[in-house]
Amino acid sequence: MSKYYVNKFLYQTDANPEHLQRYAEDPKNFVATWEQSIGPKLIGNDVEASTVHGFTEEERRALVEHDFVALFEMGAHFFLNLTIFIGIYDEPYMKENGPLAFQREFAQKLQGWTGRDYPSVET
Repeated sequence: MSKYYVNKFLYQTDANPEHLQRYAEDPKNFVATWEQSIGPKLIGNDVEASTVHGFTEEERRALVEHDFVALFEMGAHFFLNLTIFIGIYDEPYMKENGPLAFQREFAQKLQGWTGRDYPSVET
């Protein structure tokens, strides 16, 4: 797994409201667009681009399906993984189930990791 590239996706997408909305509405197309044209750009540099990184099929699937558990298990940074999906799901979950509903679901789905070492976030 390219933890760096997955974490870069999570960080950049969450930090840009337009990108976050596009990712929430059409994850498959946004992930493909990001991987091909947004991700390779060096931050603050529209001229140079990296050709080194790309998602594995497993990473791409997890990103497209918003599978935060799989991303966690692959070693995506916990905070980046949580905050992007709070940005997508917090409001709908809150309307249905009250404050912190998504965070509680996130914790519940990762409950199997209690007492175990978390996957490394080293890149």
